[in-house]
Amino acid sequence: MRKRLSIVGIVMMAAGLIFAVAGGVAYFKVQDGYDSLQAFSEAQNVTLNYNEDGQLIDRGSVEEAQNIMNLLTEDWQYPVVESDLDPNDPLVNTGTEYMYQMAVIGYHVMHGTQTVVLDEPVEYNGETFEAGTYEVEVDGRYWTGFDRMHPLDGPARSQAWSGTVHGLFGELGVGTVTHSTLQMGLALAGLFAGIGLVLMLAGAGMVWAMRGKDPEDPAVESVPDTVTDDMVAEHGRDLANA
Repeated sequence: MRKRLSIVGIVMMAAGLIFAVAGGVAYFKVQDGYDSLQAFSEAQNVTLNYNEDGQLIDRGSVEEAQNIMNLLTEDWQYPVVESDLDPNDPLVNTGTEYMYQMAVIGYHVMHGTQTVVLDEPVEYNGETFEAGTYEVEVDGRYWTGFDRMHPLDGPARSQAWSGTVHGLFGELGVGTVTHSTLQMGLALAGLFAGIGLVLMLAGAGMVWAMRGKDPEDPAVESVPDTVTDDMVAEHGRDLANA
């Protein structure tokens, strides 16, 4: 039994070593990812704006920045990590910063006004739009919120939600997902390393425990494997005297 338990302990130690190595490899791969994301962020050189009190501002206004944050946290339900918003490191390089910058773009698009010029009168659904210049409010609408066939809404949609805006949304979204994936990878690396350490300690403890010898217990009497004739005769006498 001792030998078997010792073997089990050795196997546990080997499994723990494998987990620990896997955790180490995962950790270094995650760090490579962080380095790449940092280099990408520095190349883009997009920064957030803070005032002298360390508050987020947008175009000089704390209120506008708060409206953008409300869009991000309430409308988009994004779990903002406050520690990611560091006035001493305004470079956009974390998941929260990428998503906030996306909200900045979306907020200004949806609260903007687009100028649409009609060169000639256009009739749509029984209504005639004379030639001229029109100011069309986006009014909080996303791409799908416009009537693309409408003579004013159609052009306003393509102007507000331009290819540039969609491209920026996609780029910032990739940054957010990349940062979240790296955080998950870091957590898995720690998990693997923790499991490996526990297995190695448990296996080593089992091997160490099995190396000792049990002290002889004088209170324990040996029991014969077979019943002798003398034992049968003695038992018969005990029954006769009872």
